[in-house]
Amino acid sequence: MNKSQIPTAQKEVLSLLLDDHRKVKKLFKDFESQADSAKKDAIVKEACTELTVHAQIEEQLFYPFLRDQNTDAFGDLLDEALVEHASAKDLIAQLLDMNPEDDLYDAKFTVLGEYVNHHVTEEEDELFPKVISKKVDLRELLPAMKQMKEEMLAQELG
Repeated sequence: MNKSQIPTAQKEVLSLLLDDHRKVKKLFKDFESQADSAKKDAIVKEACTELTVHAQIEEQLFYPFLRDQNTDAFGDLLDEALVEHASAKDLIAQLLDMNPEDDLYDAKFTVLGEYVNHHVTEEEDELFPKVISKKVDLRELLPAMKQMKEEMLAQELG
């Protein structure tokens, strides 16, 4: 199935998640080339905020919706994703309690990036194609995901 055949809502939901993936991947890349500790800290804080919002949207809306649609098709992938989220959230909590000068700060953010890259690869190579091939109708999910993202970002940044 080519992209033009994917229903619009499905494209929009997956694009919303893919945009998040691209944004945090860029933040991890920016961190690698950054020497200034204040700028590193800003990158880490932004990445942690973005990842927290993204994970909440997936855990509260996207994953339960997919599980309800077809537990047999999505259950194992969603279970793995939740375990990956738990590991990432643990590192995020540690990083938010640290300063760039602390031992292991860079290492923890680097490992978080590795976890996120693994998770993103699984979603983009396994979960999203399965959503498309199973023709899951995501129309009812789109408004709630957009609203939750706006509200959480406003709360995190405000």
